[in-house]
Formats: sequence, structure tokens, C-alpha cells
Amino acid sequence: MVETTGGEPDDGAAEVLDRPLPDGVRRRVVQIVSDGFGGLTVGELPAQLRQYARFTPNRRAKFAGNAMAAALETDTLFRQRIAEKLREAQPEIAGALDSGAPPPAADPLDVAAAAYVLRPAGWVKLVTAAGEEALRADAERADEETRAELERLRAELAEARGQTRAETERLRAEVESAKKEAESLHRKLRGALSDVKRGEAALRKLQGEMDGVRAEAQAQVSASDSETRRLKARLGEVEANLEAARRAAREGRSVEDMRVRLLLDTVLDAAQGLRRELALPPVSVRPAETVDAVEPGRMTPKDIAARALSENDPAILDQLLALPQAHLVVDGYNVTKTGYPQMPLEKQRLRLLGQLSQLAAQTGSEVTCVFDGAELAAPVLLAPPRGVRVLFSKAGVTADELIRQLVRAEPLGRPVIVVSTDREVADGIAKAGARPVASAVLLKRFSRG
Repeated sequence: MVETTGGEPDDGAAEVLDRPLPDGVRRRVVQIVSDGFGGLTVGELPAQLRQYARFTPNRRAKFAGNAMAAALETDTLFRQRIAEKLREAQPEIAGALDSGAPPPAADPLDVAAAAYVLRPAGWVKLVTAAGEEALRADAERADEETRAELERLRAELAEARGQTRAETERLRAEVESAKKEAESLHRKLRGALSDVKRGEAALRKLQGEMDGVRAEAQAQVSASDSETRRLKARLGEVEANLEAARRAAREGRSVEDMRVRLLLDTVLDAAQGLRRELALPPVSVRPAETVDAVEPGRMTPKDIAARALSENDPAILDQLLALPQAHLVVDGYNVTKTGYPQMPLEKQRLRLLGQLSQLAAQTGSEVTCVFDGAELAAPVLLAPPRGVRVLFSKAGVTADELIRQLVRAEPLGRPVIVVSTDREVADGIAKAGARPVASAVLLKRFSRG
């Protein structure tokens, strides 16, 4: 297909450059694209260049040079638009290239870059010639720099030779003076050596006496340091044991007090609730009233069983949460993947926590929601809703194990309801004294409002 620019056929569209674009030409091409870039609307730009629409020309050339060069090569329409902007900015060069006679006074790199963008007939030859001209210019410049450097080094070498001769003469004079001074010093040295020998003999005698005193003192210091270290180590062990005993006593007392107090509050609330609900008058029991029989108008055990709630009835959850000091523990992802698995995990969590917050406000129960931390790609920035405790399992610990730890942490006798469809979780917490409830029951309770 023949490309057109400015309404005329592009005779150079079929030509192909069989070598990489010379660096100098490529830099001029990137600058032409950057200058014409600002005259295009965002819709006229290729998708990969739209992010640079607000950049200045220099910043575009610096950060988007590769992207602009690639788009110019692969996107014909984009190249034609840049070519139109080039014709408006440099009509002389564009007209000369269209006529096949580039201006001789123009920079070959500018002519080659314009030919690469405009693609007139013979543009490949212009780009190739510009690259060869740039290489020749670089070689000539390097040759001139080499000759100048060689002349500079020759001048430095001549100067260094002159300085070396002068320095050699000066050193010879200094050596002669030093020889004379050395002879004088040698005579003085022989006299000093005899004095030194006498002093060394006296010093050796004093050194022997000092070594004896030092050895004795060192032995005493070593023995004292050993005893000090032994006493410090013993003192550290005693202090560590004492602190560990105090900490264990405090922690054990605190945990047990908390569990006993919570269990006592549960029993008291249950007794008060039972007293209010039964509202029994203070009557004495008659012996005949202890005989098991069915009186007229009374319900039999069969009638009572017929009125029991189904395991899937959300009303059973209301009855459990009405118990004194009830604690609702929810397996978060088990509920959300049962009710709305198509939603992203973040939206699943937010929806469930919002519903649990409403349930906590309605029932007044303690509510804890547990999520599996293994499914998190990064720490969750989450503000727990009012009335709901949100926990994520640690690395290497599943949400199921965290739920079992929560159940075991409660005192025996406190009502603990665990919402999970996981059979293994339900069996485990039932053995620990908690009441399992299916996730579908909680979802029905949410839908009821």
C-alpha cells in the first residue's frame, strides 16, 4: 500500500532501511517527533504514547524516545501526522526533499532525519549517506583530537626531561653534602652506642625486677576477675529465675482470673435470665407432683419434639445468641464463599463484616470473625466495624486452627457458637464444647434482616 502525506503519493513508502538508524539521525528523528507531539490531540496519538501527552518536548525526548521511535516506525498514520507537523515547521527542507534536491548548506543529519519522517523517494540513500558522513566526521574529529593530544604529550615530555636534568644536578649536590654530614654523625653514633650499651644493661636488670612484680599482680587480678564473673553469672541466673517466676505467677493468675470471672458472669446471667423467663412463684413441691404422668392439657415429649426448630432455621441462631454471654465465632471465607463467591475477596470481607456489625448491634453478643491469612498477598488495611473483632491467621496457621484456639480459650460453660460448613471444624469445636452452625443458616439470618 502506498502512503500519502500532504495529499501527494509517497514514492518512498516501499523503500526499507536495511541497517540500524544511525545514532545522530535517530536523535534528530526523536526530537522531530517530540516537537510535533504537542500539536496532536490525545486521540491522534498511539495508545502507548498517550501517557506522555502532558510532557514538555525535552522531557518527552528524554523519557519516551524509544517509544516514539518505535511508534514512528510501526504506525504509518502517526508518522504521516508527524510529517505534516514537520512540513509546517520546516517547509524549506520539506520542499527541497520533495523536489529531490536537498539544500547543500543544511546539516546532513537534519536532512536525513527529515527524509526518514517524510519518506520521499530515495530517503534510504539520504539516511545511509548521513550515517556514513557522521561516521567520517567522528573519525576526523577523533584523529584531530589524537594529533592534539600527541603534541601536548610531546611538549610535556620535553618539559619533564628539562626538569629531570635540573633535579638530578640538585640531588647530586645534596648527596655530597649528606655524605659529609653522615661521616660526622657516624663518629657521634659510635660514642652514643657505648652509652646505650651501658644503659641497656641497667635496663635489663630493672626489666627483670618489673616482670616479677607484674606477674604477681596479674595472677592476683586474674583470680579476682574469675571470682567476680562467677558471682555475676550466679546473680544473673538468680534474677532471671526470680523474674520468670514472677511473670509466670502474674500471667497464670491473670488468665485464670479472667476465665473464672467470665464463667461466673455467664452462670449468673444464665441464672438471672432463667429466673426472669420462668417467673416461678415460691411454692412447695408435693410428693404427688413428682410422679411422671401426662395431665390433661399438658404437652407430651412427642408434642415438644414436634415443635423443635430445624437445624437450617435461622431462628435457632437467634435462640443461641440470646443465651447469656454468648460468643459468636465466624469462619469468614467459609461464609462468603458459600453466599457470594463471585465477588473479590476484599468486597467479600467488607460485606460480611457489615452484616455481622448489624447482627452484633441487634443481639448484643460478642462477635469474632476469622479469616485465613494465607490468602493475603499483602497486609490488610482494615478498620474493624463496631462490635466485631476481626482476626487473620498467622503464617503457617490455618483459620480452622485459629477457630479451635479461640474455642479452647473460652471457659467451659460459656455459650460459644461457631459458624462454619467445614465438617472437620464442626466436629473439632463440638468436642471442645462449642455449638456448630452451618454457614447457610447465618446467611438466611442476614437475608431476614
